[in-house]
Amino acid sequence: MIDSINKLTIKDLLLRANSDRIAIQSTSPSNKFITYGNLIKIINKTRIVLCTLEVGSDRPYNNIALVIKDGPKMASMFLAIASNPLCVACPLNPSYTKDEFIFYFRDLNIKTVITEKNTSESLLLAAKEAAVNVLYLDDITGEIIFDGHIDVKSCEPQRDKYAMMAENFSDNDIALILHTSGTTTRPKMVPLTHKNLIASAHNISQTLNLESVDKCLNIMPLFHIHGLVAGLLAVLYQSGTSIIPNSGFNALSFFKWLDETKPSWYTAVPTMHQIILSRADRNKEIIDSNPLRFIRSSSASLPKSVMKNLEKTFNTAVIESYGMTEAAHQMTSNPLPPLIRKSGSVGIPAGPEVKIMSNKTILGKDKKEIRGQIIIKGKNVTQGYLNNEAANSENYFNGWFLTGDEGYFDKDGYLIISGRLKEIINRGGEKISPLEVDEVLTRHEHVLQVVTFSIPHLKLGEDIAAVVVLKKDINSNIDEKDLKNFCKNKLADFKIPNKIIFLEEIPKGATGKIQRIGMAKKLGLE
Repeated sequence: MIDSINKLTIKDLLLRANSDRIAIQSTSPSNKFITYGNLIKIINKTRIVLCTLEVGSDRPYNNIALVIKDGPKMASMFLAIASNPLCVACPLNPSYTKDEFIFYFRDLNIKTVITEKNTSESLLLAAKEAAVNVLYLDDITGEIIFDGHIDVKSCEPQRDKYAMMAENFSDNDIALILHTSGTTTRPKMVPLTHKNLIASAHNISQTLNLESVDKCLNIMPLFHIHGLVAGLLAVLYQSGTSIIPNSGFNALSFFKWLDETKPSWYTAVPTMHQIILSRADRNKEIIDSNPLRFIRSSSASLPKSVMKNLEKTFNTAVIESYGMTEAAHQMTSNPLPPLIRKSGSVGIPAGPEVKIMSNKTILGKDKKEIRGQIIIKGKNVTQGYLNNEAANSENYFNGWFLTGDEGYFDKDGYLIISGRLKEIINRGGEKISPLEVDEVLTRHEHVLQVVTFSIPHLKLGEDIAAVVVLKKDINSNIDEKDLKNFCKNKLADFKIPNKIIFLEEIPKGATGKIQRIGMAKKLGLE
């Protein structure tokens, strides 16, 4: 095991494992896998190929976009690029439109994109317009090919050049850049160093007591901090195995993966948990035959009813954590049994320092149950956004990062999040947390997903609306009136949504995240 996280890089995590151990496993019929030794070979070959092509010769870094479907190829190429001292991995959602690709290419100053041979037309058109060089992966090996083939032996002379260029490499170098979701403004670029990522991987592995025998079914997208750190790096930190589905999460295949790959845990966002629960009854035999040590949830608030049903269905503990991109994912987490985990809470600080700031005053440990903005500081926290001094000035205070979330510590020191400060709805002076409304509506047996948000009101300033997705496998005739009646006696009258909209799917932002701010405009309610 690694006793110290100081000065470690991503490659160090792989080098200390037994080379024959399985690092990444697919869910394909053949259950192909990549060992730790194979990963080192891929990293070394990628480094030589990129150096030969003079990718990474620009200082200080060469940002490389990764547009690869979720799966072992995407995971191994992320590790290969992030481990290259002169390159930075910039994973992008393969489903972006041409205009979205162009925006991210230009914002990130991308000169090279690595993709698959059957990539989207949108990407190729965007790359041509933005003058981005396209490198392809081999269908079989998942390694970079260029003009058909590169002879690695002919690249050997580049080793000296590479060594000279990388002599000042340290854990403070940037390994990964991701964009925040953005609300009413353009997305912000978050640079994460090796130190940030390793610290977060360490924190998560300690929280979950991960060991080398643990296998994580990682169903999160690999262009998302949750999937990259909790589902991949935290697993590799303890020389475990990350099981990564080909082409991403598929609710119809989840229980088949569970049965065939025998994971000890999985990590997901609440919407995925809800979809899994909706299909659990018909897969009870598989669940009983493949017990999980725990289930992890993060990246959005987990409704109490969903947590309760997950624990009952899978007969295991559900560990809810609190994370964000700027913290390289995890900030707080509920602990594993036998310690107390609290439904409705995101647990206790799990790595960085976490405090509450009220009226510019940072509250001490004795100041419990006082609401304010949640602030953090630690090795896993980015030191600032790229090329955005205005955002840095707004989001940092005396060395602390301001999360933008409102919350408080209860009497036991567990963090309760009451909502995003900018998302709190002010209805004629009455403050409503959208999370509270979400929680109540999600208790309805026919409701799968809910997002509560603000809509304009002529007299009150703001009013409450909600988008609801119903469960597909239930014949339901419920309407807006039924759900409003359901909320009575569970919510004060002023908290009951004035408008409820039924949709097949909740609209998402450019980075794939559900956004309350801007939802009214997106749905034509402004």
